[in-house]
Amino acid sequence: MSAYRLFRPEWPSTSVVFSSPHSGREYPWSFLRQTSLDERAIRSSEDAFVDLLFADAPTHGAPLIAANAPRAFVDLNRSAEELDPAVVEGARLAGHNPRISSGLGVIPRVVANGRAIYRGKIGLREAEARIATYWRPYHAELQGLLGRAQAHFGEAILIDCHSMPREAIESIAAGARQRPDVVLGDRFGASAEAELVDRVEAAFSAAGLRVGRNAPFAGAYITQRYGRPTRRQHAIQVEIDRSLYMDEAEVRPNRGFDDFRRLMGSVVADLAEIGRAKEVPLAAE
Repeated sequence: MSAYRLFRPEWPSTSVVFSSPHSGREYPWSFLRQTSLDERAIRSSEDAFVDLLFADAPTHGAPLIAANAPRAFVDLNRSAEELDPAVVEGARLAGHNPRISSGLGVIPRVVANGRAIYRGKIGLREAEARIATYWRPYHAELQGLLGRAQAHFGEAILIDCHSMPREAIESIAAGARQRPDVVLGDRFGASAEAELVDRVEAAFSAAGLRVGRNAPFAGAYITQRYGRPTRRQHAIQVEIDRSLYMDEAEVRPNRGFDDFRRLMGSVVADLAEIGRAKEVPLAAE
């Protein structure tokens, strides 16, 4: 299993880069033998089919990188140092980390609803091998894509593509008139310029989707690491309500998937348009 799939445009025409780090669905047999969870349970933390929702990116001049390894196996949206001693034998915990405490380190201990993945622990060498084989190549390629965008267009805009369980937004919708279909995370302004986030919100709103910001998802490791607006490198996390396009219990597309997929095609086109700019002339050889 390779670390990722990369879909390139014939000719890059935008500074926007799309990344789908949690849509991986290639489960190694050796991993499945380590868990007591059934197929649907092990996939419950997967951002299933998100890569398909953003698949039109190359058509509009933007690259799309998508993980092959599933989130339950190795989480690309965590720091490589976020090892959980409760699941990785020999790992050391340096200070309090709420993600590790909840079982959601780089090698997750649980899936959705706190269900344990493993019967016991895995070895530190195995955990490090997963990071070396899947985590590091993904991030190396992602950084390369952003670097090339910045070199050609003077800026880079990362759209970090995710999905959220319906229940995750029920709490924030309890006192509101409408529940958001999409939540944008910019780490409360730290990972992207406000004007840019406004334009991303407008792209989703134009498609008739209700948009919220930073609650309950403000952005995790990827937006924190790559969001450097003072250096003209921006990162915005996008969380889409899974119930809009899939049966969450069965982990399969619902009847409205094709229609929603087409709707997202128009959103992707608008997002790519945000990054249209005159290319920066390359230095003479």
